[in-house]
Amino acid sequence: MKLNAGDCTLYSGGATGAEAEFGAMAERFGVAEVNFTFEGHQISRTRGMRVLTQEELRRGDVSMTYVSRLLNRTYSNAPIMRKVLQTIWYQVNNGMEIYVIGSIQEDGTVKGGTGWGAEFAKICNKPLFVFDQAKNGWFRWEQAAWHSQDTPTIANIHFTGTGTRFLEENGKKAVAELFERSFG
Repeated sequence: MKLNAGDCTLYSGGATGAEAEFGAMAERFGVAEVNFTFEGHQISRTRGMRVLTQEELRRGDVSMTYVSRLLNRTYSNAPIMRKVLQTIWYQVNNGMEIYVIGSIQEDGTVKGGTGWGAEFAKICNKPLFVFDQAKNGWFRWEQAAWHSQDTPTIANIHFTGTGTRFLEENGKKAVAELFERSFG
């Protein structure tokens, strides 16, 4: 059974690339949009913009050392990177299903800062779907492994859409097909 788009909310960050595309599709299909950001951060989408306070950002704080170890890479301790990861915490925390556009690396993590969102979704045991632009297909995290799958269908009224700033044509098409399949 398809969800009523008017009952749904997309949680995202409004950044250029995948997040902006998720937002554009949400607006096109009549889905509400919440874009978490922070004071001084430039985002592409301002519809549903939610500027987090310093106190709220602290609630989403995570050890940069922990994130670096979890993702097998080094994350800078720069205040801007910390705030970006804190906003991703809010995106994943509010969504009951997580949709990511990016690329799955050999170690099973997702490339870039988006990787934190995917790992946090795994930790929270939330349904996690990644469209891997390099492999040109959707994957679902299930039973501690990635499994190939057809275009998923959004099944929860509260969902998260995030991903790479470097959106390719196949990633853009994947977002459009996800919304068409779910709400069209």
